[in-house]
This record gives sequence, structure tokens and C-alpha cells, in this order.
Amino acid sequence: MTTPKSSTAPALEPDTTETRDRMWALVVDATTWDQGRGFRRTRVAPPRLDEKSAPQDAVHVIVQVLYAGVCGTDRGIYERTSLGETILRSLAEEGKSERIVGHELVGRVVEVGSDVPVEFGFRAGDIVSTESHIFCGRCYQCRLGQQHICSDDRIIGVSRDGGFAEYIKLPARVLWSTNTERIALEVAAIQEPFGNAVHTCTRVDLRGKTVGIFGCGTIGLFAAMIARTLGAAHVIGIEPEKERRALARAAGADLVLPVHRRETREPSPDPEVVRQLHDETSGVGLDVALEMSGFNSSLNNAIASTRRGGEVVLFGLHSGDFTIHKYESVILKGLTLYSVIGRELFRTWTFTQRLLEDRANGIQDKILGLVLQHGEGTILDIRDFEADTFERMMRDHPKILLRFASL
Repeated sequence: MTTPKSSTAPALEPDTTETRDRMWALVVDATTWDQGRGFRRTRVAPPRLDEKSAPQDAVHVIVQVLYAGVCGTDRGIYERTSLGETILRSLAEEGKSERIVGHELVGRVVEVGSDVPVEFGFRAGDIVSTESHIFCGRCYQCRLGQQHICSDDRIIGVSRDGGFAEYIKLPARVLWSTNTERIALEVAAIQEPFGNAVHTCTRVDLRGKTVGIFGCGTIGLFAAMIARTLGAAHVIGIEPEKERRALARAAGADLVLPVHRRETREPSPDPEVVRQLHDETSGVGLDVALEMSGFNSSLNNAIASTRRGGEVVLFGLHSGDFTIHKYESVILKGLTLYSVIGRELFRTWTFTQRLLEDRANGIQDKILGLVLQHGEGTILDIRDFEADTFERMMRDHPKILLRFASL
């Protein structure tokens, strides 16, 4: 199969000692965290492998970042509305003042620890993506095979330095090989968030089901593409923003209903949305509801719209307390609620790879066209980074990428 075409795919420039004396990175600073917003572009020392002083480097690699994706978590850090406590605490533990942000990426391996080729099979020149949750491998969950809910994990770009930089050091155990003859580099950079939607859609069996997607942001759009491919009989989106409703239809939803944003002290379901969803299902209700937005009212819409014996999958994240409207209905209707965090390692990554490499399902083309707009206004070179431009791009597009490799 030929390489997926891209109007902005960069050539891989040779890696030399000179290019790695200092590197571009986007950082947040502990000393100014409470004084504003944004990321600071700066030159920092690149990561190194030094097995003599750090024996664990024998199972680490250095990756040259090609593209890095910007997600909702990064936006929250940019706005200083999320993860500040975790970032500041981890910096204090490390005795550092700056955190390199970013956790979605694709890159080229440029250096490997001495044990990596035998233990993990990676070598210089390999193209890889990465799991963003660095699991410990020792805790109770990890030993049960539940690394995605490791009790001592570190998240790149949050509790350890991330991928908004020209180079990143990672443990080889979290890398994922990527075939660039089958997956475009731009798409490969966002396998991690796409995997969130894969995990959500595979938490229950969607075959022949009527599925409602509550919130059609980037992950919701991915879910619409995946649900259709997994055999959902009918896919309905619920989304307040007109532009996103149009994208959700193009992504694979049969119908997308509008809903008003309305958070109150005790947010109840939107009766019009619940009525329309019941009308669309002959009065039965949804078989499966995927809650992707993280709003209290959306959670109650999902619960109220799901049929007796149906399933509700919770992915949308929000801090603080939620109120469940008429809690007894969850019990009396016999609903099953599931929560989803991250990706199952590496089951979700395997499924993600197969979905993206199968060009017949159209998913990769939809990501390139609908989500990334074929690179038109969605890709920003690190050398051109400027706060106003970056903010405008985040505002105007569901997903943007930072490019770190030279053209």
C-alpha cells in the first residue's frame, strides 16, 4: 500500500549532534503558574541516555518528535484551569521549575538504551507513537494486566516532561510502532486520543444497536466514525454547537440533535432531547449512550434517554460533584454504567491500528479531512509558534497539530 498522501508531511532531517545541543520546547513555569495563561516557547537542554549514572536508561529511548497533537487537557493547562496541582507537585518532587507539556505524538527513534533492541525490538530509525500513561509495572493493577489504571502512573506532559519538544525520552515499554506506509504521520500523531474513542466504543457491544453520542467534540467525532464501523445500526449525536453537528453528520452519525447548554444547581435532563431520542427509537430509548462531554446535564440526558436494560458509557471528565436526576431510575430501569479512562494496553492500541490501517472504512480519510482539514490552518510549526496564532487555531478547529521536524 502506498503512503497516505498529505499536503504537509515533513521530510525527516538527519539527526546530528549539532541539532541536539539545545531544542525548542513549549513549557509552563511553576514560578508564574498563578500569574497568567499560555505556554512559553524556549530553548532547553535535550534529554540524554546515560546508563552509567541512570541504569534505568538501558530500557529507555530518545525520540525525535515529528508531530504532536493538542488536546483538551493541553487547553486546560494553557488556560490554567486543570492539572495545576499535579504539575506543580511533580515539579517540586523533581526539583525543577519548568514542565514541557504535550502527550500526543509521533516521532522517530534516534537512540536506544542497551537493553531495548533485545527486550522491546526498537531500533534507531523506527517510527513510533506512545502511550501517554507511563505505568509502573509493579502495582496491583499492573500485575493484573490493568496498566491503564496503574496506581502509580505518570502522564507525559503533566507529571513528567512531554512531547511539545523536538526530543523526548521515554521508556521503551510504552512505545507503539507505526507503519507510515499505512497511516499518515498527521493521523499517527493522534492515535492516543483516537484510542480513547476506541476504548469507549469497545467497552460494550455496539453491533445492531442504537447508539447516542452525547457531545461531538473531537473524541465524540471519532466515536461516530468508530461506532458505524463496529456495526451500530443507528448513530445519533447530541451536540449544542451547530458546526460540530455538521461535522458529526459527516463523520457517520445518522442524525444529530441540538441541545442547549444549561448547567443549574440540580441539572435535570432536557425534556425535548429525551423526547426526540425516544421518538427516534419508537419509544424504547437508546440501547447504548456514550457520554463524551463531561457536563452534568449531559450525563442526565444520557441516563434518561437510555432504554430499560441499556448501557451508559462514561468518558467525559469533569472535576467536582455531579447530581444524578431521579437516581432511582438507574436502578429501576436496570441500567449498566461503565467508566472509561485512557486506553487498555495494548489491546486498544492494536484495535486502533487495525481501524486506521483499513482504508476501506474511510476513518483515516475522515480524520484527515474533517478533523485536520487536510492541514489547512490546523498545523503550526514550532518555529512559528506565537500565542495569538495558537489560540486562534485552538478556537477555530476541533484538533490542531504542532510540527517539530523541518520540511
